[in-house]
Amino acid sequence: MPFPMFDRSKLLIKPLDQRIHDLTIDVIKPLDAPVEPFDNPDLDTIAERIVAARRAGAAVIMLMGAHVIRRGNSNYIIDLMQRKLITHVGFNGAGVVHDYEFARIGATTESVPRYISAGQFGLWKETGEINDAVVQGYHDGLGLGETMGRAIEEGKFPYRQSSILAAGYRLQVPVTVHVALGQDILHEHPNMNGAAYGETSYRDFLIFTQSVTNLQHGVFLNYGTQVMGPEVYLKALAMSRNVAHQEGRRINEFTTAVFDLIDLGEDTHSEAPKTQAQYYFRPYKTILVRTVQDGGQSFYIRGDHSVTFPNLYHHILKKWE
Repeated sequence: MPFPMFDRSKLLIKPLDQRIHDLTIDVIKPLDAPVEPFDNPDLDTIAERIVAARRAGAAVIMLMGAHVIRRGNSNYIIDLMQRKLITHVGFNGAGVVHDYEFARIGATTESVPRYISAGQFGLWKETGEINDAVVQGYHDGLGLGETMGRAIEEGKFPYRQSSILAAGYRLQVPVTVHVALGQDILHEHPNMNGAAYGETSYRDFLIFTQSVTNLQHGVFLNYGTQVMGPEVYLKALAMSRNVAHQEGRRINEFTTAVFDLIDLGEDTHSEAPKTQAQYYFRPYKTILVRTVQDGGQSFYIRGDHSVTFPNLYHHILKKWE
């Protein structure tokens, strides 16, 4: 006998104009914004590797958490996509919410403490319309990222020029979305279709894996994602290496870089013992150690995304010019 399920038809969904937004579009920095200094020589090396990868025709892939958007970096990422210096961007589900809301209303982010007490957190009408777009993309055979980029770009959202999803659709640079069901506010809504999300996000995983097949001599950036990034990358790399091995090729000489806030100590190239908390930080063992041990090189950059990404962006442009 099936277990009882929650009846979503009972939910009260309010319009976004009744929500207090914690961030407005002004947080997204223009390309010529002043940049806070960040003194780390590895940034210059990573920039050099990115430029070398693109000149060699190899992939430069970036998986990112939603805070990268919230810290104002969208225009930098879009410009690098435009210049073909980033060849693939991947989000988690929260990234879609923030990118979409910024593009549509010029604001995003709600306070959990403010809205969870009354059970209103995440239950906003316009944001829930993302689910309708996902169903359409599912029927059209698209991945989730392309689906949402199309919705924003063809919907002529007023702030779409700062949408990474719309830029991917417009520039034909893959922007993929890697969803964990039940993890995002979109999954609260009555119009959430689990089959549509599962299929469109899995299509995106296969698109991402195809990009990883071109990672030899390339660069993989893991920006502020502690679970989705390392786990999606690990499985895609295993699949890509499996086929490459059968064809007499290798995917072993590439650069990885993790950008986060956690103090990993001085040595990030040797796996921490299980007795230390750092061992359980997945980007450390997966991206910095295990997947580059056959010929790659890794870097760890510790700092706020609002500082590290603008600095990386300008390092890249200096190398590219």
